[in-house]
Amino acid sequence: YVQSTLRRRPGYRTLERDLIQLQQQQLFQIFVVVSLRKGSSGNTYSPEITQQFPKMFEKSSRLSREAEDQLNVIPKFCFPDAQDWKPSAQMPSETFSFVLTGEDGSRWFCYCRKILPSGKGKRLPEVHCIVSKLGCFDLFAKILEEVERRREMSAALVYPFMRSVMEAPFPAPGRTVTVKSFLPGSGNEVLTLCRPVDSRLEHVDFGSLLQCVSVGKLLQVFASLLLERRVIFVADKLSVLSRCSHAALALLYPFTWQHTFVPVLPASMLDISCSPTPFLIGVLAPCLPQLLELPIEEVLIVDLCADRFVVQLGDEDCILPSKLQAALQQILEDREEILRQQDGDSSGDQQAGLSALVSEAFVRFFVELVGHYPHHMVESSNGIKELQRDNFRKSHPSRGVRQLLQLFMDTQMFAGFIQDKELRKGGGRGLFEMRAAAYLDSYPEPEPCGVNKFLKGLGNKMKLLQIK
Repeated sequence: YVQSTLRRRPGYRTLERDLIQLQQQQLFQIFVVVSLRKGSSGNTYSPEITQQFPKMFEKSSRLSREAEDQLNVIPKFCFPDAQDWKPSAQMPSETFSFVLTGEDGSRWFCYCRKILPSGKGKRLPEVHCIVSKLGCFDLFAKILEEVERRREMSAALVYPFMRSVMEAPFPAPGRTVTVKSFLPGSGNEVLTLCRPVDSRLEHVDFGSLLQCVSVGKLLQVFASLLLERRVIFVADKLSVLSRCSHAALALLYPFTWQHTFVPVLPASMLDISCSPTPFLIGVLAPCLPQLLELPIEEVLIVDLCADRFVVQLGDEDCILPSKLQAALQQILEDREEILRQQDGDSSGDQQAGLSALVSEAFVRFFVELVGHYPHHMVESSNGIKELQRDNFRKSHPSRGVRQLLQLFMDTQMFAGFIQDKELRKGGGRGLFEMRAAAYLDSYPEPEPCGVNKFLKGLGNKMKLLQIK
């Protein structure tokens, strides 16, 4: 499945298109339980789907080959380290996620919770996995916790609950949906699920990324992704890999990663890291020695546990324009002080504030980098808008920005972004378009980049953030 995804030419995707396609969807498409079964040798285990809801999904005549491929590959991603497991009497539960990419570029988010079933003696863990088109980690983590609570009482309580979840209406951003289900001893219970207002950050946890990677190294990772290089994250926990991978790609907004994205790569698929195409891949720490033996060219390998680069090209710190990089670094290093000046007290408020701060900082970076693009969109005789590429790049007064643009304009991310602007006729404006418009109102022509101008522009936006 992953190899076929690597071979296809990625279609251009944009966040706006993804969000439009989510309308009128169910909360999730399928729920499976993945268990470990002893292999033929008797000493190793292999993962397989042991339960599935809805069951008719498997037998439907309309089931596409792609959906079958996804079902077949899910167990490997639920237990990427299946060969290392042994029965255990105790094990902390863990929530993580991975993403499956369709041939048309669509993405299926797979939310998982690994638990040790209730019982006595040593037991093998199982993974509950929800497959959805909606990227919203916290919402599905809450559902999975309820699944675990019911599983501890009786496996028979899981299916009725998931049926109630599937029948619940798909919530709009900022709206809540209630799920009613019966629980023995408690009667009817009501679970309230809330979808965040900001759809861009629904599956993003910047806090985990900043805890694992120092600011200087994070900006080098960002620069590598910006030029669509190959990046591998290494960590000892599935949850760390999935959270950090999603957060790293979220930094690229308003651009959308067009290439291979595998937050947790199964050990049996390590050779995929030898692909010559761009990727962001997560690998569990025990696989690192084997990974380093592979002939991987031009890659940045980041050890999230030790905050170090295992392998790097060496130029990562020279990609971003120096003044923009200095401004980003100052904001991220001073994030705690900036957030203290806000009025948020609870941990939820702090997390929302951090997400808003980090998001606005990188949006401001892209506003400084490409925010002047509307000045260079020219309508041709056939009514189609086209970007005057040379004028767009050369018009920026900063030599460092012009150098970065020369490289960045050759990426598929940039091509997809501009194609979306060229094809769009009217319609609503996203956050980036609003920030770019405000930037152009303040600076009709691009001005030399400076830390103070960057910070002032960001500060004006932060005043608008309502952190309650």
